[in-house]
Amino acid sequence: MEADVPFVVLDVLRTIKYPLKVTVMSCWDRVDKFELFNALNDRYLTSFSDDHISQFVEDINDHQTFLVVDLSCRNTVQLLTAAGKLLYIKYRWLILNSNFYKANQPNGQEQVEFFMEKLRELPLLVSSEIFVIIKEKNRHYRIEQIFKQSVDSSLLVESFGTWINGSLMDDRTLKVTSIRRLNLNGHNLRASLVVTNPDTMHHLTDYRDKHIDTISKVNYILTNCLVHYMGAQVNYSIVSTWGYFNTSTKRWDGMIGELSHGLADLGASPLFFTTDRIAVIEYVAMTSATRSKFIFRSPKLSYTENVFLLPFDDFVWVCTAAVVLLASFLLVITAHAEWHVPLAADDSSDASILRASFRDTLLMIYGATCQQGSSTLPRSLSARTITMITFTILMFLYVCYSANIVALLQSPSTKIRTLDDLLASRLKFGAHDTVFNRYYFTHAMEPTRQAIYERKIKQLDGSASFIPLEQGIDRIRKGLYAFHVEQGVGYKVISETYQEDEKCGLQEIQYLQVIDPYYAIQKNSSFKEHVKIGLFRINEHGIQHRENSNLYTKKPKCTGGGGKFVPVSLVDTEPAILVIIWGAGLAAAIFTGELVWVKSLRRYQDWKGSHVVQMVYSD
Repeated sequence: MEADVPFVVLDVLRTIKYPLKVTVMSCWDRVDKFELFNALNDRYLTSFSDDHISQFVEDINDHQTFLVVDLSCRNTVQLLTAAGKLLYIKYRWLILNSNFYKANQPNGQEQVEFFMEKLRELPLLVSSEIFVIIKEKNRHYRIEQIFKQSVDSSLLVESFGTWINGSLMDDRTLKVTSIRRLNLNGHNLRASLVVTNPDTMHHLTDYRDKHIDTISKVNYILTNCLVHYMGAQVNYSIVSTWGYFNTSTKRWDGMIGELSHGLADLGASPLFFTTDRIAVIEYVAMTSATRSKFIFRSPKLSYTENVFLLPFDDFVWVCTAAVVLLASFLLVITAHAEWHVPLAADDSSDASILRASFRDTLLMIYGATCQQGSSTLPRSLSARTITMITFTILMFLYVCYSANIVALLQSPSTKIRTLDDLLASRLKFGAHDTVFNRYYFTHAMEPTRQAIYERKIKQLDGSASFIPLEQGIDRIRKGLYAFHVEQGVGYKVISETYQEDEKCGLQEIQYLQVIDPYYAIQKNSSFKEHVKIGLFRINEHGIQHRENSNLYTKKPKCTGGGGKFVPVSLVDTEPAILVIIWGAGLAAAIFTGELVWVKSLRRYQDWKGSHVVQMVYSD
């Protein structure tokens, strides 16, 4: 190996900047190894290995490794063949042929043709970083990069730089490889698209039936933009599901199956991020900000609260009770005093005069609290002053209470905010009949979510409440129904079918524990950087936002004011009815107890009287 070659390698490493570790796999003698080691070791961690290695141990720092191999060694081609996908991911490669650097080397074109002949069967795909050194003449070298756009396509040569008399001139117009090779020159990409409704194929770009296969329609347009940006062509394959792992065949089906088995390069329908899919597909970017949630109309406040206790704060209730007790106590004192003061006229037999009894006084004040008045009144001026003040205070409280009750009976509830609140509510449940809804509901492991499926979705006969979209939206309109549906899809139907006042009070609670769906590609795809850059550009230019806005409907605004009168139902008056029932039951129990007591007392008296008579006769 010529003395200049180690310095050419060093200048190549300096130009690309990123390698930290250099590994040389060759059959060189000690002198050649020492010359390269001496040139590189001051700047890079350099190591040597035999050229017969057929397996690579991957570690977290592989992307910082630069491999040097020599085609003049007899095992190098087998080494490169064994590398496989590592030729275009993680590692960077410098391929030499030390025989070319001797005195009678072939010309530059012959050297290029030699490299292309040796490397043409290898997967040097578009993301690869393969460098070859071509000797032109003494102290004049040309560094080329070799790659191909697909496994079956021919090799392409790209100029990297020219090394002359110890100086390397960078010939690249663009430094980033994925940008430099962005144009795929009409290469045919394969994309897998999930379509659940056959009619979708007729409306992929005309924005009709936006609520059907919405996520696929959005990303079909974005995929076409992406392919155009990459200068490629695309062929679509249509599948009916995103894909699940079949335990019997040990294979993935649907779109994931096509990506994992190499039948598709792009997953044109984004999918949710789950841990079991990470090993078989590559997530690239979020293209559709859509989520599935439970949508429901806020129930009346009386469905979640006792409206008869809400008008007053706890402290007001305490103060009201204190006023009643204090007024009763003061009236008892004044009534007791006035009954001991002789008056001009003796009215002790008048039933309308308040007696000095705490029980009667408390009953009178309670009647005043309920605005029912009183059949008895005190005699003295001081007691009547207390009564008037108490009646006035309680009148204002009653007016405030009644006005607040009227407002509360027309108010929606905002108490249902979490899944636990939703589970504890009296709402009925349903879910849009889609593939991912059936999967996520039946595979839920978190206790609350599992309970929602078992107690609310699953029926007694073993079936589940997975229903059509229009039916679920109509049940939301009728109230007391929570429907799990994709937001944009559900709101599209709501916007078109609901009256303006019916669009008020819509609430939503997220059920799925997943982030927004991501665009996916084949695992270890050589187009990963191309797709990532393309999707980011599409997002930056506003195309992604435009398509999402055109196809996804946002939550409708409440323009009806929510002023529709809601009639009072039995649910609203349930606490009052319960008071009547419990009061009637308590009264009946007390009445029964009194009857038993009176009869028992009479029997006892009769027995006692007869016993006394017997004693008299016996005497």
